[in-house]
Amino acid sequence: IGFIRAGTNPEPWKRDTQLVTSGLYRFTRNPMYLGFTLTLVGAALLLNTVSALIGPLVFFAVANLWYIPREERIADKLFGEPYRAYRARVRRWL
Repeated sequence: IGFIRAGTNPEPWKRDTQLVTSGLYRFTRNPMYLGFTLTLVGAALLLNTVSALIGPLVFFAVANLWYIPREERIADKLFGEPYRAYRARVRRWL
């Protein structure tokens, strides 16, 4: 909703036109990845097996080591200093 209100694309594969720092983005720079990770952890807990935790761990690792750094480089190029200031005050996850 924050992306739509700001007039930018919510789809991560499309180019952003505005830096969104309100709503959930005041607390985490990656609320979509955080929400999906927590959903996977919840599903793993419902399954009540240790092996079910592999999915959330793999997703977290891939997001943290590949997707998020890539998106951060792009945001830095697009938004420059405003993004760097946002990144300095808001954590990647929580």
